[in-house]
Amino acid sequence: MYEMLSKWAQICIHRLYICISLNANSIYLSKSSNNNIIQVVDRFLKTFLEDLGLDQFYREKLSLNKILEINKKTINDEPPKFKSDLSWHFLKKLMMVNVTARKIKSVSMSNQDDELEPDELSLDDLLACTNEGDSVNPLDLITALFLCSDGFVRQELALKMSMCQFSVPLLLPNCDTQQCTLMLWAMKDIVKKYRPSDLSESKGFIEDRIALSELPMISFVRLGECSLSKSEILNKLLNNPDDTFVHRDMESGDIQRRISNGLTEMTWYLPCGNKNMDIFSEPVAIANLRGDIASFETQFSFLCQTSAAVFVFFDQLDSECELLMNKNHKAQIFLVGNQQSKNFRFDLVKKLATSLALTQNNILIKTKQTNGADFVKLLRKRVSDVINNPQSKMSVEQMADVAHKLGIIVDEDSPECQAGKMKADKITAEIEDILKYKKDQLPLQDKIWKERTCLEKEEFRLRKVGSENIENYKSKLQSERKELRKKQNVSAMSNAMTCFISAISSPHRERYYFLKWMRMNLDNLSQTKLSGLRELYKEKCKDSENKQEIKEIDQQLSSSSLGVEHFFREMGQIYEASLYLPETDPSRQQLQHLPKLCAQLLLDGFPLELVDGDASNIPLRWVSDVLSQLNDLVSPKNKILVVTVLGVQSTGKSTLLNTMFGVQFAVSSGRCTRGAFMLLIKVNEDFKKVLNCDFMMIIDTEGLKSPELAQLDNSHEHDNELATLVVGLSDITIINIAMENSTEMKDILQIVVHAFLRMKEVGKKHQCQFVHQNVSDVSAHEKNLRDRKLLLEQLNEMTQAAARMEKKEKNKSFTDVMEYNPDTGNCYIPGLWNGNPPMAPVNAGYSETVYELKKNIIQQLGKCESTSNNILEFREWITSLWNAVKHENFIFSFRNSLVADAYTRLCTEYNQWEWEFKKEMYKWVTNAEIRISNFGSFAATSEISDMNEFITELKSEAITELTKWETKILDNLKKYFDQPEGHVYLIEGYREDFSNSIKSLRRETERSVFNQITAAADIKKGLKELDKIRATYTEKIEKAVCDLIDECRKSKVKMTDRELDESFDKMWTETLNTLSFYEQQTSNIFTNVSLQLQTNLSPKGSHACELLSKKSLTDCGLEPFTYKPIGMKETVKTFFKGLWTWTDLIKARQEIAERIISDCDDHISDKVRRKTNYHDTYIQEILHIIDEKLNNADVDIDIEFEVPLKQHICGSAARKFQKMHEEFIQENDPYKCLQKNKERFCTDFKDVFHKRDQCQKKAEEFTNQSLKPAVENFIYRSLGVDIVDKMMTREEFSTRMSFQYSILLDLISKGEFVSFKEYNCSYESYVKSWTSKRIKEHFSSGLIICELEDKHLKSCINHINAAIKKATAENTDSLRTFVVKICTELRDKLVISQDALDAFMVLNKSDQEQFIHWLSKCVEEMTEALREKFKSTELETKLSVLHMKPENELFTRVIGCGKLCPFCKISCDAGGEDHTQHFANLHRPNGLGRYRFVSTGKLVTDICSSLVISDSRFRCSDTKGEYHPYKEYREIYPDWNIPPDVSLEASDYWKYVMATYNEKFAKAYHAEPADIPDAWKEITKEQAVESLKKSFNIK
Repeated sequence: MYEMLSKWAQICIHRLYICISLNANSIYLSKSSNNNIIQVVDRFLKTFLEDLGLDQFYREKLSLNKILEINKKTINDEPPKFKSDLSWHFLKKLMMVNVTARKIKSVSMSNQDDELEPDELSLDDLLACTNEGDSVNPLDLITALFLCSDGFVRQELALKMSMCQFSVPLLLPNCDTQQCTLMLWAMKDIVKKYRPSDLSESKGFIEDRIALSELPMISFVRLGECSLSKSEILNKLLNNPDDTFVHRDMESGDIQRRISNGLTEMTWYLPCGNKNMDIFSEPVAIANLRGDIASFETQFSFLCQTSAAVFVFFDQLDSECELLMNKNHKAQIFLVGNQQSKNFRFDLVKKLATSLALTQNNILIKTKQTNGADFVKLLRKRVSDVINNPQSKMSVEQMADVAHKLGIIVDEDSPECQAGKMKADKITAEIEDILKYKKDQLPLQDKIWKERTCLEKEEFRLRKVGSENIENYKSKLQSERKELRKKQNVSAMSNAMTCFISAISSPHRERYYFLKWMRMNLDNLSQTKLSGLRELYKEKCKDSENKQEIKEIDQQLSSSSLGVEHFFREMGQIYEASLYLPETDPSRQQLQHLPKLCAQLLLDGFPLELVDGDASNIPLRWVSDVLSQLNDLVSPKNKILVVTVLGVQSTGKSTLLNTMFGVQFAVSSGRCTRGAFMLLIKVNEDFKKVLNCDFMMIIDTEGLKSPELAQLDNSHEHDNELATLVVGLSDITIINIAMENSTEMKDILQIVVHAFLRMKEVGKKHQCQFVHQNVSDVSAHEKNLRDRKLLLEQLNEMTQAAARMEKKEKNKSFTDVMEYNPDTGNCYIPGLWNGNPPMAPVNAGYSETVYELKKNIIQQLGKCESTSNNILEFREWITSLWNAVKHENFIFSFRNSLVADAYTRLCTEYNQWEWEFKKEMYKWVTNAEIRISNFGSFAATSEISDMNEFITELKSEAITELTKWETKILDNLKKYFDQPEGHVYLIEGYREDFSNSIKSLRRETERSVFNQITAAADIKKGLKELDKIRATYTEKIEKAVCDLIDECRKSKVKMTDRELDESFDKMWTETLNTLSFYEQQTSNIFTNVSLQLQTNLSPKGSHACELLSKKSLTDCGLEPFTYKPIGMKETVKTFFKGLWTWTDLIKARQEIAERIISDCDDHISDKVRRKTNYHDTYIQEILHIIDEKLNNADVDIDIEFEVPLKQHICGSAARKFQKMHEEFIQENDPYKCLQKNKERFCTDFKDVFHKRDQCQKKAEEFTNQSLKPAVENFIYRSLGVDIVDKMMTREEFSTRMSFQYSILLDLISKGEFVSFKEYNCSYESYVKSWTSKRIKEHFSSGLIICELEDKHLKSCINHINAAIKKATAENTDSLRTFVVKICTELRDKLVISQDALDAFMVLNKSDQEQFIHWLSKCVEEMTEALREKFKSTELETKLSVLHMKPENELFTRVIGCGKLCPFCKISCDAGGEDHTQHFANLHRPNGLGRYRFVSTGKLVTDICSSLVISDSRFRCSDTKGEYHPYKEYREIYPDWNIPPDVSLEASDYWKYVMATYNEKFAKAYHAEPADIPDAWKEITKEQAVESLKKSFNIK
């Protein structure tokens, strides 16, 4: 029938066939209806794609990013429910190279078999059962996916299908356009390795891109209907049990094809070189056309012109078959028929054979006597004959020419692809000698970059410094580095790099085609050059005797390797070098867009080199800027989780990642991963809440070497660095190990354990998964129980060894380092291939186990606390980890701004908690002191025992309050560490320090509180007797006044005021003569102080007591203190104090003494200013201050220095306290108190006598003499707390580190040498002074402090008015009683003098309402008067009378523990008071701490943060005069942590200061000026400030 139809008619019938298969309702066959047919076909293709859920991707093609993104389906094991799920189910399986991917049935299809009840029988239903409906033929699904995918997805699909040994599309039909496409580009990424017969002896092999390989192609087609299953026979021909070609007996293979008719598939048979195993001894391509060739002439014609032979399967032949008669066909024709078919006619076969001049060998008939196996054997023989003598060989690339002639589209012809190819070819065409090309075109990454790497590491490690001055040596290294950068900038950019940068700046799709072409072109070159070297390397590695040869081959591999990463590496170097040019330089400006380009590539799934494996370094600035740009592109969706793989080289790490995540890390044998590469995978919106991230970062690393090979090129160090880096960056690390090689495994584990231990010590929480590859037994998990136990034992053993090396011996087992469960932490993966490559498909067990591993990892990631919650933090981890691994001692060297940020936040929080605690306890103590002062004054007289009970009650209250606040702060600390944000897990190691600080704070506060209330109570007790006497005397005077009034009134004589005065004076004298006045005895304070001093020094031994007895305390403190060492033994003892001179030691001790004396004088003056009585707790506080200061002193302190100092301070204190005590006794003498009130009594006497109204007068007296002082006292008790509160809101006082930064910034801003000198020489004094100035600056306007004063004033007035109101409501018999009620109401708030009651005699019976009126008015006037007074009072005056000195409180907060670095004397910056480790953010040259060289007298330029990584030694009294390595300084100073500088510029601040003021410091220190390194002289003020910011992590 077909011969009689025109070609147009054939096309119409084909379309009709398609329409029928799509259940079309209406079909148009007229020629005029051709457009309608196309529309129908188009509509049905669209419907089909809609059913598969792919319709949106027909126009906007499916991208790799979309396929690879992680979503709910990624770890969902549920089978597809609907037809629309099938395509994603297939993709998910295929991307994991699972050979079961083509088994596609939805749940609805599978359930069709279950619809009948199990006990029912319906033969009709059984016979009627079909496999249609929702079913989809796998070929239709594959065709649909290829139609809907972009070129890069097609490549990936073809590659994965090839790995599964599935056939891949060669000609892809499109029923929409009625055209087919040659899948040349799609096949370009398939690389095959095989061994033909001629290489079987030499064990050589061929590795080639299959699309470029010239192979004979054997095509299999069908003419008309055929009873033989062509595809099934082909599978048997290739001996593939997993079915290369889909056939009718496969699952869903019998479903009618909808859109895949005309599909031509291709596969290859590649020999392994073993005659007993190979089916064909030579490689061959096999093509299979789906559908009848009568309907697909173009495809058939293409196959006939490109194949060596075409096997035509038929049942029925036409003797005039024009299709087979075409003379342009080059291929041999083989007819394959089935005699058992009812339509088979042998005569027609014979006729056609004659027409085609076919021989008997060209005809294969399956007779009734021929079984399937024999038939396949015959077919195999015919194919083999063709392969051995092929008439033509052609690569797929060469087939493109044939395709063009036949009007077949070639996928590679797209404009973007061709533009990318042209640009890539332009670069790679120039490559002849790789080594020479790299030297000429990529010069920056070779020698210069490697030299810079060595210099950088030497700057950190100082291995070759020898006896040279460290800072001069570092300066020289920095100069060399700068010179190398200049060299990089001198040479113009090479042509290759100009072309490369231009090409990656192309539009989006063109850029990716270019990169793919580059990668393929370079891989092709590498395969030619490196595949042989790689095999030789593997061979040589088997024999450890070939060490030198192995080293040479390894070097050749590195030098001859050329990939896209080398161009990006060069680009990074060009970019970094450009940053050394001026900002306005055009060359620099032209390159500023490069990081953003690479960030976009990373975002689009392109792997980016993180670690340069050749130079063993990271271009930190380049990588940082790329990540910064990436962050800008995706923000705020910038959270990431990191997965890394580590393991021995060539154990399938990259393959594991590729299989797990569907990514494309390089795995070809000619290209082995060097260094580390990172790749980004997007997390779908529906899964972000599960993983709590937006992207997953996958890091692939180069294999770790065995120790024998590592010794050759010192790469063991590189392996350690790499392992530490990637483990540090990872949220989960996959450890790829092989149980069969226990020695190698042990060495790799040792590296890994070191990395995990280091991460644990820096606060990094990590997880790991051990993967054992090539374990095929289904019971592997159970069988390997013993191996897992052995592994854990080895891990424990290695942990102990690593802990000893890292000096962290507390870690005894692997589970101390990380959470690890031997049962769940191990995964056993079968071998990759199911059989012998190259014809083996990927093992289904491998894919399924890797999928289970992937699920487990994603589930673990969902639970983990990420170290790098966002891209910027990930960038920070890269920088800090890499800087740390450059040092030899990682744990000791690690510093990280994220850790610093977390620590600063904790310090800020802790400081707030601490201040709240102190503030509340200060308020409580203030209230307690008021209550003690008022105790018994305005109520019934109490006995001493009552006071004792009251104090016991107060102490109990204090303990309750202290416990409440201690518990609250400890709870705050716990909640702080329980929160998920803020990276708190990074500072878990500090939790105990802060917990101890809280407990220490409570103890210290309790001691202080008890001292204060004890002193107040004892002083009150002392006054109690005096108050009794005074009350008795006042009572007698009052009685005498009353008697005098009565007497005067009885005389009924009008008396003048003068006469009344005389009468009063006479009465006063007579009354006083009747009273017995006892002179108040004063105590000898010197005796009390001496006793306290003896008690303090008694634990110090007999020598202390002996020194104490040599001088009376009364003779001490009269003259300024001067330290005079005793005897020559002092000289001997301190001779080895390092680089200090004897004079320096005396001077240092003198300065310490003066600082302590100054602090104690301030404390004494504060007590004296309060005009209270002496109490022993005062001297105890002073001795406590002295002891604390001496303990924190940075020079040796002996008893012969301590005793005279304490005697001096205590003598001076005793003298002042004696005077204070005597003045207090005089002030409270009953006789003097009576005399002081004589005038008031006289005035009251005359007023009562004349019956004058005293309301106004008494109100004024009560207000001015009692209320006003009480209010002022209250305000000045409260104001100190408010001032501290306000100052605490300022950034510089938020934490100790903020304070240090602020004070150092202020110093350099002022630029005054005097200030620097005072800061260095009198640190505490300078800090106090600076703090006071800041307070004065802040409150200088007066507005803020007036607001605070007014707040407290209003509070007091409200209390007073409330007390008046309450007293008014109660009935009182006299003004005195009324005032007592007011005072009683105020006794817990204000300290009111007893004189308040003495002013009101019994006779004062003025009108109460009138008194209340005047009292209220007086209170108003007092309020205004106090406001005016506060406004007019100078700030300094106010500060001097405050009970809590703000400058002292702030100083205590910022000075911290007071410990100084044992080398450079910089202060400790650690938070909390009771920390176990001291540290400083910024160390300085030791010369600024007065150290000088003994031989020259010159100031020392060495910085301790450099010394501790050098081989230099020190000696001092702490080392008993013996030299000790700086590297092991912690043996001498275990409580100090002095890490190396966080960067090479970290100490620039102090370098600048020393270089600027070198001469002045030398003069001030009586030394010779230092030899300043040249590099220091180049540091600018701006650079110094920048380094300060960096050191204190100021953004």
